[in-house]
Amino acid sequence: MALDRRGFLKFIGGATAGILATPVVWKSLDDVSIWTQNWSWIPRNIDGANSYVPTVSKLCPSSVGVRVRLVDGRPVRVLTNNDHPLGGGLSSIAAAEVQLLYSPSRMKRPLKRTADGAYVGITWEEAEAMLVEGLKKAKGGDKLAVVSGDETGTINELFTALAAEMGSKSCFLMPGEAQSAAKAWELMGGEGRVGYDIEKSDYVLAIGANVLETWGPVIRNRHAFRVGRPHGEAPAVRFAYAGPVQNNTAATADVWLAIRPGTEAVLALGLANLLIKAGATSPAADFADFKALAAKFTPEQVAAQTGVDAKRLAAVAQELAKAKRPLVIAGSEFGQGGGAAPVLAGLALNALLGSMNREGGIRALPYARKVVPAAMDRKVLLQNDLVAWLGKVASGKSAAPQAVVFYEANPVYALPQADAIKATLAKVPFKVAFTSFLDETAMACDLVLPVPMGLERFDDVDTPYGSGQVVYALAVPALAPLVDARPAGDVIIGVAKKLGADLGVAAFADALKAKAEARGASFTEPSATNAHVSNAVLPVNGIALRSDVLSKAIDVKAPAFPVALAPVAKLNVGTSKTATPPFNTKTVRRWEIQGKELYVMMNGATAAKLGLQKHDRIELSNPAGKFTARVNLFEGVINDTVAVPAGHGHTAFDEFSKGKGENVMRLLAAGAEPGTGLSVWTSAGVNIAKA
Repeated sequence: MALDRRGFLKFIGGATAGILATPVVWKSLDDVSIWTQNWSWIPRNIDGANSYVPTVSKLCPSSVGVRVRLVDGRPVRVLTNNDHPLGGGLSSIAAAEVQLLYSPSRMKRPLKRTADGAYVGITWEEAEAMLVEGLKKAKGGDKLAVVSGDETGTINELFTALAAEMGSKSCFLMPGEAQSAAKAWELMGGEGRVGYDIEKSDYVLAIGANVLETWGPVIRNRHAFRVGRPHGEAPAVRFAYAGPVQNNTAATADVWLAIRPGTEAVLALGLANLLIKAGATSPAADFADFKALAAKFTPEQVAAQTGVDAKRLAAVAQELAKAKRPLVIAGSEFGQGGGAAPVLAGLALNALLGSMNREGGIRALPYARKVVPAAMDRKVLLQNDLVAWLGKVASGKSAAPQAVVFYEANPVYALPQADAIKATLAKVPFKVAFTSFLDETAMACDLVLPVPMGLERFDDVDTPYGSGQVVYALAVPALAPLVDARPAGDVIIGVAKKLGADLGVAAFADALKAKAEARGASFTEPSATNAHVSNAVLPVNGIALRSDVLSKAIDVKAPAFPVALAPVAKLNVGTSKTATPPFNTKTVRRWEIQGKELYVMMNGATAAKLGLQKHDRIELSNPAGKFTARVNLFEGVINDTVAVPAGHGHTAFDEFSKGKGENVMRLLAAGAEPGTGLSVWTSAGVNIAKA
């Protein structure tokens, strides 16, 4: 039976009341945090009954389903939830969530920046009045911009609805794999959004996409890998990976194709050529044009451009052709800026393999209907290009808005050329950040508003990119907020009313209830998962392979610099929203960071060519920026390439991340991808000299 509004709000209200009424000794909660550290004194174990709250992580980009263990109502640990459709393991970010609740660096109250640049605490009443006054000046035209770091939440509907009520369409998500895929799928004429049925595939080829470390719902991906390869039995699935660095996915896969950075689409077209020669075809109207384009990418030509051995390329093509349920996933090695061309070429490979809307292949997943009337459709939001917009504002081609609202987003750190972005944002008279930590972007804002962390609030996850099914999951709080934080959704609804706008919902809980109903979910009471799964797919008809786009986008030019740059992302070091949790600092290896110095990786041949040895201090530079680091020799890096760990070099956040290492984004510059126009920043090179 579907849950009506009163029942849904009773569930939420009852859960919240239970949290608020729990006899929590707040000093003891602080002790729980300290308990996880190696301090000179250790508090006594907490006594009391165990209970478990099933939820989904809003902090981890994999949106992993978890259980929070509470002792006497106090959260002490995050555990796996194997029953959850996004579960089957635990990420290093989600595992640190309980600890982060008690971080001394958390935003504890609203802050405003004074004339001398300092921040002072203010009341929520003062903060909301300041927010209303700042937004009043942004009415009419595109004078208000919204940037969200939450790709899966209904909260985006409230922010984009507020923008629409004020006459603005300048709403953006932080860049990620979903935007590249949305652009590629739109160019092909596909409906809905792309899903990948990894669980039922028997051969997965990941081109660039770091599927076992950072790409998509990675915990679910790892679970599928583990289930498909039972100990002591013949594996039911084989994994192949193509990329420039032997990262965790490459090291785990059965096959690693070592290719040069930026040549992912070339590799895909080389495989397409071999498959077509072996008899593969497609009903696409432009198949003949695609066949002619692919024919140019002979094994020898692909070997020359990518660096992969022609025989190894042929072997992978044969394995794909023999597989019953093959799946190709293309993306960026570090989850952003890779462009639409590699994804487009990967999707074309799936079409040749007959993997469209087939078990173990690509699935066209429907979007949920929007539940806030004035909100921007999720499809449209995914098409908006934040980096391109910032570039236009920086150059004066677009007027700077009067106000920008950031929701759990940190573009000043996580986008290329942070200094330029900070300078661009300086043109905006009023900037506000909804955040849990005072990160680089919050430090550039006039008003900073603390929001409850994921374990302290009701929220949702609607089908994270990479999922093979529609998955709607409800996030429920394990405890009340430990600081003076308020849910952003309710703040926005209240502010909209003061601005004369009715967003159509009285509270954020109403929006969550409506979204659950839109997905066919029924949460009448807390369950083992609070999640809903649907196998619904949209028809895949009239798909075009778009050789006209690909031929422009894959014009591989000779590198302008002697060494190619390959950023390497690892989940344990955090994301732009979390930096490195203190719990995870012990997992950072000594050859990644020592003290405050970053180590970069290259193989012995490259080092010898540059006259370098292990531990040498070097300067990496290009027109985008420069920084110093030390050399680590690692033979899992392709020739003439330097691998740089991503996720370091914060200038804000907390003492565990600030000033540790360097931010690889300083060496990346954005450009427009030929043929698609999408912003890209993965193909870069550097000069390297001893420092």
